[in-house]
Amino acid sequence: MRKLLNTLYITTDMYVNKDGTNIVLTKDHEEVFRIPVHNLEGVVCCGYMPMTPAVMRLCVENQVSVSFIDINGRFLARVSGGVKGNVLLRRTQYRVADDAVKSNEIARFILKAKFVNCRNVLRRGLSDHEDVADDLFKESIEKINSAIKSIDLCPSNDELRGVEGNTARIYFSAFDALILKQRQDFFMRERTRRPPLDNMNALLSFLYTMLANDVQSSLEMVGLDPYVGFLHTDRPGRASLALDIMEELRPFMADRLALNLVNLNMISGPGFDTNGMGVMMNDDTRKTVINAWQKRKQETITHPYIHEKIEIGLIPYVQALLMSRYLRGDIGGYPPFFST
Repeated sequence: MRKLLNTLYITTDMYVNKDGTNIVLTKDHEEVFRIPVHNLEGVVCCGYMPMTPAVMRLCVENQVSVSFIDINGRFLARVSGGVKGNVLLRRTQYRVADDAVKSNEIARFILKAKFVNCRNVLRRGLSDHEDVADDLFKESIEKINSAIKSIDLCPSNDELRGVEGNTARIYFSAFDALILKQRQDFFMRERTRRPPLDNMNALLSFLYTMLANDVQSSLEMVGLDPYVGFLHTDRPGRASLALDIMEELRPFMADRLALNLVNLNMISGPGFDTNGMGVMMNDDTRKTVINAWQKRKQETITHPYIHEKIEIGLIPYVQALLMSRYLRGDIGGYPPFFST
C-alpha cells in the first residue's frame, strides 16, 4: 500500500525557493520553513505565491504536484510531471467513456455510494444528537432510500444526473439541521458554488477543492486520465473523472469534517468575509481548516472492499487503484467507497 505523505499548503504571502532537495519558504528575506521534497506528495498554493522555476522542476522530478487555488478555494492551475501509467489503460478508459452503457454502469455505482454515504451522515446525526428534527431526518432518509432504489432504473446518465440533483437538495435541506452551533453564522439554505454565498457553502467549497486535488493526484498516480469521466460530461479544463470519484467521498471526508469544525467551535463567523466575489475565509480560518483536513486524513479506517486498515487520506488513491483494476479487467465491477 502506498504511504500517505504530507501536502504542503501555503496560505500566506511567501517566496518559494529551493535549497538542494529542500523546498524553502521565506518572508521578508527570512527563512520561515523548509521541508525535504521527498516528504511531500503535493504543494497547494492559496492565492498568488512567487515560486521559482527551480522549485517547480524539483517537484515534478520527484512526482510532487503543484496546485494553485484562489483565496475562495477555487482551482486555478496545476503543474505535474509526465503522464504515468500504461497507455493501454488510458485507451481502455477512453473507450469505456465513449460507451453509454458501460459509462452508465460505472456512474450508477458511484451515485449509489454517494447516496448511501449521504444517508449515513444523516443517520449519524440522528443517533448522535437527540435535539435534531426527528421527522425531517426520517423523511429525508426515506427519500434517499427511494433514490438509491431508482438508480438501477435510470438507463441514461442524464436521468442519473436528474436524480442526483434532486437527492442533493433533499440531503442539504436535512444537513442544515445538523448545524447545531453558531446558527446565526452557519446554515445551509441551498448549495451555492460559484461563488459561495454564505459561510457554510464557503467552507464546503474549500474542503471539496482540497478533496478534488487529492483525487486528481491519485488518478494521475495510477495512470488514469482525470479529465475523462463517466458521470460528469467532458468539458475543457474540467477533471471529470476526479469529480466522479469525489462524489462518493464528499459526505464522509468533507461534510462530516465541516460539521465538526462548526459544532465544535473550531471556526466562527468572524473568520469569513463577504466581498463582490461572494464569501471567503480569512487567513487564520483557512489555516485552521487545512490543519483539521490534514488531521482528518491521518485517521484510520478499515476499507470496506480491500479489508485493510488504511489512513483516510489514502481512500482517494485506493479508489483510483480499484478503478484502474476494473478497467484492466482484473475485477468484475468498480467497487465504490461505502462509509459506515
